[in-house]
Amino acid sequence: MRQMSKPAPPRLSIRHGRLIDPLHAVDTHADVHLADGRVVAIGAAPDGFQPERELDASGCLVVPGLIDLCARLREPGLERKATIRSETQAAAASGITSLCCPPDTDPVIDTPAVAQLIRQTAQRYGYARVLPAGSLTHGLAGTQLSEMAALKHAGCPVLSHADRPIRNTRVQRRALEYAATFGMTCFLHPCDADLSDGGLVHEGRVSTRLGLPGIPEAAETVAVARDLALAEQTGARIHFRGLSTARATAMLAEARARGVAVTADVSAHQLFLTENDVDHFAANAYVLPPLRTESDRQALRAAVARGEITAICSDHQPHEDDAKQAPFPRIQPGISALETLLPLTLQLVTDGVLSLNQAIAMLTCQPAAILNSKRGHLAINARADVCVIDPNKIWILNEHTMRSRGLNTPFLNQELRGQVQWTILNGRVVFEQSPVQYC
Repeated sequence: MRQMSKPAPPRLSIRHGRLIDPLHAVDTHADVHLADGRVVAIGAAPDGFQPERELDASGCLVVPGLIDLCARLREPGLERKATIRSETQAAAASGITSLCCPPDTDPVIDTPAVAQLIRQTAQRYGYARVLPAGSLTHGLAGTQLSEMAALKHAGCPVLSHADRPIRNTRVQRRALEYAATFGMTCFLHPCDADLSDGGLVHEGRVSTRLGLPGIPEAAETVAVARDLALAEQTGARIHFRGLSTARATAMLAEARARGVAVTADVSAHQLFLTENDVDHFAANAYVLPPLRTESDRQALRAAVARGEITAICSDHQPHEDDAKQAPFPRIQPGISALETLLPLTLQLVTDGVLSLNQAIAMLTCQPAAILNSKRGHLAINARADVCVIDPNKIWILNEHTMRSRGLNTPFLNQELRGQVQWTILNGRVVFEQSPVQYC
C-alpha cells in the first residue's frame, strides 16, 4: 500500500518581529514570509501571497532555528533515560531545529543501519532534525576504523568518538587521514585516557577537600597537543568538542593563527559553573570534562568573546532519577541541558560577554559552518527553520516547564530570561508556547 505523502507546509507570515540573521549581517524589524518549507520573502509579501497563518512576533526576536552540536537522545539503547521523541520535543521547545547526537548509543553509530534508524525515527516524530555523528572506529573500541564513506552516505555529517579517547596514536592518525579523504570533520573530545582514568572532578582544592579523585588540566592539554599535531600532519579538519581549560583555549588560538583547520565549542554550563558548584557533592554538577576553576571559566568566556571558540552547545545528557542518587563515585555524569542552552547564551549578552548578534551566531550560522551545513540563516530561499524568542520573558525551569525526560540540572528551580514562543521546522510550526505558565 502506497504511503500517503505529507501535505505541503502551510504559508506563514511572521510579523512585527526583530529579524536577526548573523550570517548576512541582518538586524532589522521586518516581516518574514514562508511557503513550501522555504523563506520566500522578507519585508513585503510577494504578490498574491496569502498566508494561512500569521504569527505576531511583536517584541520578539526572529532568528534562524538553533543548531546544537552535542545532544544525547538516549535512543537506541537507553530508553529508560529518554527517547528520541521526548528529547526532540524538548529541543523544539528550546528553539533547536537541528541537533547532532554522538555515536555512543547502543548499538554504536558505526553502521549505516543505525544512522538511518536514528534519522528516520526523528523524521517520523517531526519535532527536530537529528544529525547522527558516525563513529571513527567500530564499536568505539579504538582499534578498527569504521566504514566512513558508508556513514557519510547514510547521513552522518561528521565523525566522532564521543567522550572516549582513542588511546592508540597510530589509530588516531589513520582515522584522521581516512576522514580527510572524504572531507569529513572529526569531533574530538580532548582527554588523555591515562591521565583522566578514575577521575571524577577537577584536580584542585575542591577535589582534595572532598576526597575525590581528580582530573588534571594536563588530561585536556596533552590531548589537545596530540590532536593538533596529527591534524597538521594529516590535513584533517578537527573540532574540539567541549573545551574546559584556559590553557587549551590558548593552544587553540595559536593553532588557528597558524592556519590549522581546527574549530572548537564549549558547553554552556562551563561558562557559568566552576569546581565550587560540585562542593557538598552536588550530583547535578558532576560533568565530564569536569567543571574547572574560576580562571578557566573566565578564559573560556574570553575565547568565546574573541571568536576563538565559535559555538556554544548544550552537551545534553538526560538521566533517570536513580542515576544521580547513588554515592558520588557511582553517579553518572551529565546535565539535562537542551532547555537552558538559549537562556544561558542570552545571559552572556546581559553579562557583556557577547553582543546579541554574536550570541545568536554562536547558536546558528557558526555551528552550521562546523557541520558544513547550508542551514543557520534566513536568506531568501533558505530552509524555513525559524525560532521566535521573547528575550525579556522571565520563567522558572522546573518539572512543569521542562519537556526533557531528564530533570538532572543544577539550574533547576532558577529564574531564566529568554523564552521561545514558536519553533518552525521546514516551514511547519512544531512548538508554540502555551499562554499558561507554570511556576
